[in-house]
Amino acid sequence: MAATKRMTVSQALVEFLGHQWTVDGDIRERTIPGMFGIFGHGNVAGIGQALKQANVEQPDLMPYYQARNEQAMVHQSVGFARMHRRRATLASAASVGPGATNMLTGAALATTNRLPALLLPSDTFATRVADPVLQQLEQPWDTGLTVNDAFRPLSKFFDRVQRPEQLYSIALAAMRVLTDPAETGAVTIALPEDVQAEAIDVPVEFLQDREWHIRRPLPERGPLARAVAAIRGAKKPLIVAGGGVIYSGAEDQLRLLVEATGIPVATSQAGGGALDWDHPQNLGGVGATGTLAANRLAAEADVIIGIGTRYSDFTTASRTAFQNPAVAFVNINVASFDAYKHGTQLPVIADAREALVALSTELEGYRVPTEHAARATREKAGWDSLVDDAFAPSGRALPGQSEIIGAIQAASAPKDVIVQAAGSLPGDLHKLWRVRDPLGYHVEYAFSCMGYEIAGGLGAKRGLIADGDDRDVIVMVGDGSYLMLNSELVTAVAEGIKLIVVLIQNHGYASIGHLSETVGSERFGTLYREYDPAARNFQGEAKLPVDLAMNARSYGLDVIEIAPGPDAIADLAAAVATAKASDGPTFIHIESDPRLYAPGGEGWWDVPVPEVSSLASTQRARAEYEQLRTPQRPLLGPEAGE
Repeated sequence: MAATKRMTVSQALVEFLGHQWTVDGDIRERTIPGMFGIFGHGNVAGIGQALKQANVEQPDLMPYYQARNEQAMVHQSVGFARMHRRRATLASAASVGPGATNMLTGAALATTNRLPALLLPSDTFATRVADPVLQQLEQPWDTGLTVNDAFRPLSKFFDRVQRPEQLYSIALAAMRVLTDPAETGAVTIALPEDVQAEAIDVPVEFLQDREWHIRRPLPERGPLARAVAAIRGAKKPLIVAGGGVIYSGAEDQLRLLVEATGIPVATSQAGGGALDWDHPQNLGGVGATGTLAANRLAAEADVIIGIGTRYSDFTTASRTAFQNPAVAFVNINVASFDAYKHGTQLPVIADAREALVALSTELEGYRVPTEHAARATREKAGWDSLVDDAFAPSGRALPGQSEIIGAIQAASAPKDVIVQAAGSLPGDLHKLWRVRDPLGYHVEYAFSCMGYEIAGGLGAKRGLIADGDDRDVIVMVGDGSYLMLNSELVTAVAEGIKLIVVLIQNHGYASIGHLSETVGSERFGTLYREYDPAARNFQGEAKLPVDLAMNARSYGLDVIEIAPGPDAIADLAAAVATAKASDGPTFIHIESDPRLYAPGGEGWWDVPVPEVSSLASTQRARAEYEQLRTPQRPLLGPEAGE
């Protein structure tokens, strides 16, 4: 008879997770090296007790981390996973009802970003003996429905442990998805609160070390040959490097390929770091928030080689970036869903690193035409000069965001990690930030979740600490995102985790305010102002008397306030240097002028403007919109202007 161990379902799950290992070539690491938990009646006697027992008996088995918000737990897991190139993540355990639903946004973010996160929301009684329990949702047309069913469309894997014996198959299936580069995202195991505490004789085999080997599929011969033929016939090829290059650890292979062939490279937000910013063939970001250099070559490219990109509307500038009527897409992706995008007939379903190795061999002797290489060099030099100018201090009392980015860039070390997610900062960073390390740029711009920044940055720092990497993580956040979710600053203080947070206060939503102007809404509802009872809006001049620096100070952080004035940028650079020299978390506060914009990159983003309006501003915006959308290319059929 097989050996067994008498345990609760929660105890078995915690011990199981503590023995899972990811193997990626020569790298072997814990798949789930720790767990966050916020406890309530739904999990305090289940997962909570199991973590306590592990803490007493096997402290290294499943370290417990405290958090202040359930959504933030998942964000930390995602930041951690990015730094580990999807090989490891953290688990997040929440109680029933609102504790569980607070993780929904985090689940959507993880899945959209193709980054692993393990969610363990508690569920109401499987036996229904005490229905309805505290915080239970009831629907008369389906009494078996719970709030956790909302995770189904947001998760790459969802299941509910309704009987103790189901734990084994569910846990193994969850780990398979979590470690599969083509399927990974949010993995959700719902745990009814009574089942969590039930006892079962667990096979010892279930509790032993288990390895999950990352799949790195090779390109098939036929698709590879067709892709090579298309590239060899190209006169103006362009590579679009996405996050898949980073997750595969393929940056060296990418560099070798482009140096051998001369093919220029543009990057998506997730692909930042795939090639150092000063590499001769790196044209920078592409698309709606891209550089002039990348977008001008993208407009003329006859072959786009997408490597590990999901082609979001920002990468394609809402299908206006690639203007060559004969453009072909060679899409290299481990997920067939992404490889077939843009209606391509040249998909290569393979690991990015393996595909780049194969391409380097098959493209031996190929070089882009001299004039194409020269054009890329000229455009890059021109853009780099524009960035230099944008970084130069203006001496204004309230600096522009470009100057602020330049000061932080100058004060940071080459391997430091910049973290951002939403507002105007992602676009400016995509254009301006000079990435000097494959892990040095983490802008969550798939779900672009306001409030991700601090929690995600803390998770990134945890991921680096786990690897013994002491580089700094610098979070840039606007006041809008800060007010959405800042509670994990307390977590950083509690654990003494060094995190540098630069808050740029512009008294509103800078990005949407600017967008509001372009669609004719004149910044309505985007300013942080006192309510004007006569106008019945928030469009007045009286700014809110909110002191965000004091707020951060109340959490226990070291706070450096940059006074408005001609020396603000120099003071900011000095503040970042001070923060880097500190051992604990530091909060830097600076005010900016939100109407000073970064240099344009000739990108466009499709945000429809009302066809009919009585407002002159909206009418003008609609006329401009009709003109700007003319180059938009549909998937099939004539262009918008034809």
